[in-house]
Amino acid sequence: MFENVQVVLADDDPLNLDMLEKMLQNFECTLIKAGNGQEVIDAISAHPRVDLVVMDLNMPVLDGYEVLRRIKQNVHWHDIPVVVVTSDGKDVATVLELGANDFLAKPFNLCELRHRVMNQIRNKRLADFARNTNAILEMEVAKRTAALQQALAKSLQTEYEISLRLGRAAEFRDQETGSHLKCISQLSKRLGQLARIPEEQCEILYFASLLHDVGKIGIPDSILLKPGKLTPEEFGTMKEHTVIGGKIMSGARDYPVIEAGRIIALQHHEKWDGTGYPYGLKGDEIHIFARVVSIVDVFDALLTERVYKRAFTPEETSSIMMDESGKAFDPQLLELFFRHVDEFHTLQQGIHTDTLPNAGITEMIR
Repeated sequence: MFENVQVVLADDDPLNLDMLEKMLQNFECTLIKAGNGQEVIDAISAHPRVDLVVMDLNMPVLDGYEVLRRIKQNVHWHDIPVVVVTSDGKDVATVLELGANDFLAKPFNLCELRHRVMNQIRNKRLADFARNTNAILEMEVAKRTAALQQALAKSLQTEYEISLRLGRAAEFRDQETGSHLKCISQLSKRLGQLARIPEEQCEILYFASLLHDVGKIGIPDSILLKPGKLTPEEFGTMKEHTVIGGKIMSGARDYPVIEAGRIIALQHHEKWDGTGYPYGLKGDEIHIFARVVSIVDVFDALLTERVYKRAFTPEETSSIMMDESGKAFDPQLLELFFRHVDEFHTLQQGIHTDTLPNAGITEMIR
């Protein structure tokens, strides 16, 4: 037997109400009597866990049709089963259409009444159980999802931190790359956005681009810090920084930023026409991330003074880079870059003059 069952009995005839009450008095439930339709509504409002309504159709104030309509249209009540008591068979189709769950024809007997009431209460309790179970499951899923999201965020933050530290390792080897790293990171993300790379991928590009020169860790100081022009042999050694960077970050396919960093480190000196290094990749064989980084890398390098060169003017930089369209650079990507070159120049200058916020890990991970 179910516990704490509440049944509303409604009839404007006190004798009928008393008869219903006596027929159900051994049913181990709380019986709430109502003499008109409004009292039914009031009883449901006052007892939020009503399990069943048994009511006559012909009642004052609000008739059974209106009560049934209000119950079934109320988002909080529509699951309450309603058994309609009627002496006119013509009413059955109408009340079933309005949402009645069952009906009793007058005169009714005790056995039929008990079975119909029991069936409806059982259905109601099963529906409540299913709904409560679903709510509990949804809460558990929400908690597990939140925990997974927190774990993922922590994992990404750790990956970003590693990327930043690896990038800074190269910075310590080459003192000229400090603000250069910040430029590559911010300009790469912006060009990726303009190229309609999905925002999630732009975030990966933002951090992975920090790793483009991490392979310089393996280049001797005599070559890396040489103020003059490199000999062909020295330049051959310098080119190895791409392969070294790729090896440093190999075997990390489960870590999107590190894997993207590996690709960028390997490919950011490849050229659109296939004359780059280390593998001579051509056109779309070069990953879009590496094509983006190669443009902003050269852009910043040309505009920045180095121990071996002066800083070129924006006009000179544009001329030099446009001459390499379709040669060193993806022509469509380069054309897009120069359509927004003023924005990129403002970003680049702001970073090198410290008028933009320092892109430390706290600021970089938003």
